[in-house]
Amino acid sequence: MFSVTVRDHMMIAHSFRGEVFGPAQRLHGATFVVDVTFRGPELDRDDILVDIGLATRHVREVVGALGYRNLDDDPDFAGVNTSTEVLARTIAERVADRVRAGDLGGATDQVTGLVVTLHESHVAWASYECDL
Repeated sequence: MFSVTVRDHMMIAHSFRGEVFGPAQRLHGATFVVDVTFRGPELDRDDILVDIGLATRHVREVVGALGYRNLDDDPDFAGVNTSTEVLARTIAERVADRVRAGDLGGATDQVTGLVVTLHESHVAWASYECDL
């Protein structure tokens, strides 16, 4: 199995509902390093799984649509706590749509899985994995 990972980052504002979140129930900021890993068993005739340049561009577009925003105001997240886990799933779903559309070049049709990891800090992160 081959894997290719590209990285970006985002800064967001949000708040949480629920006593479990303590002071994070108030509006606060968060910065995430975002890793997106594409997995697949075969390479194309040029020996690549995805075009890293295209993958980087598409991940940047997906992540950029979330960055520098108050996610509490985003209708896509109405009634949802925008936890690290939820954001990882959201990014994975949006990138997966682009993989399915064949937008990443290479052997995109051979990409069988995607893992998105959001690093909150050097000691805490969360991931979401999906099959394609």
